Amino acid sequence: MESRVQKAVELREKHGYNCAQAILCAYADLFGLDEKTAYHIAEGFGTGMGGMGDTCGAVSAAFMLLGLKSGNGFGDKAGRAALYKDIRELSDAFKAEAGSTICRELKGQTGRPVYPCAKCIETAAKLFESELKK
Repeated sequence: MESRVQKAVELREKHGYNCAQAILCAYADLFGLDEKTAYHIAEGFGTGMGGMGDTCGAVSAAFMLLGLKSGNGFGDKAGRAALYKDIRELSDAFKAEAGSTICRELKGQTGRPVYPCAKCIETAAKLFESELKK
């Protein structure tokens, strides 16, 4: 799986994907999604949800992947509760590592990143992979 972490970072750094696209596309095939569809799904999640600086796109994409991994179908309240627990745990772990899940805070107010996008992608991917192994 480590190669998928690296792939996600490279998709952003070398190919211009946004942070959400990089994560979702690196793992899409595991869930029967083609890369083009994953790319389009994640397009609006970059730079903190459509450029608003809110929730980090890498974190949002990891949440989407958890849904693909754990979602049990329509009306499954117990499955949804378990998914939400996993999402909170990933979010808490990301905050512990990066200091925040908010894009504008991660990027820093001075324009100098406190936690660069490539590191956000790497961290979110590694956290997703640890959930994937459960």
